[in-house]
Amino acid sequence: MQRSAEQLALMRRAGRVVAEMHARIREAARPGVTTAELDRVARAVLDRRGARSNFLGYHGYPAVICTSPNDVVVHGIPGGYRLAEGDILSIDCGAEVAGWHGDAAFTMPIGEVPAEAARLIEVTRAALDAAIAQLVVGNRLGDVGHAVQQVVEGAGMSVVRGYTGHAIGQAMHERPDVPNRGRPGRGPRLMPGTVFAVEPMVNLGGPDTVVDDDGWTVRTADGSWSAHWEHTIAVTEAGPEILTLP
Repeated sequence: MQRSAEQLALMRRAGRVVAEMHARIREAARPGVTTAELDRVARAVLDRRGARSNFLGYHGYPAVICTSPNDVVVHGIPGGYRLAEGDILSIDCGAEVAGWHGDAAFTMPIGEVPAEAARLIEVTRAALDAAIAQLVVGNRLGDVGHAVQQVVEGAGMSVVRGYTGHAIGQAMHERPDVPNRGRPGRGPRLMPGTVFAVEPMVNLGGPDTVVDDDGWTVRTADGSWSAHWEHTIAVTEAGPEILTLP
């Protein structure tokens, strides 16, 4: 669905709250800190900005952020896990302002990390950048997924199966989905004013995943490490506009 200028302005406000949550979590995430403490950092930003969490209570989810270390792909629940030197940590969170949503994720190293882990983070971020470059009027969603796939598989890594990005607006997850694989020239055509949350999820090993008994935590099936990057992006006549930047 195409958004008006006024609606996009509200989504920018939500996006700025998400960006601030990211910034404060980056500052706080270090060896010895628990993932529950990071959730409290994010809650403080939401309270200060008068925004609502679009994660808390979503299908019963119990926190305002997802914290996914090492082999956790997505949807890790904050708790007693204490960050250690050499971990990598993916953070996914969102905010709602006046009924409009923002959603974004990043992966960061905790201290010094193995070279292959640092490269995993870099490749996943590069895949997101390549996807964003395809979000121009007249392109198709298949172009976006194809861009992710080319970067990831070209680096010898795997695109996670079964999880995708999505359109976003007055709900956090709207149709259509935004796959991280695809054939160029296929899928819905991109129109000005449409907004998508694009989120490559990349594994060092194979693409398959398993879900923990908590019903949320998604891990790599082979125990390899995983990274996740996401932004909310508007398609405009002037090109893609990232709404979840400071």
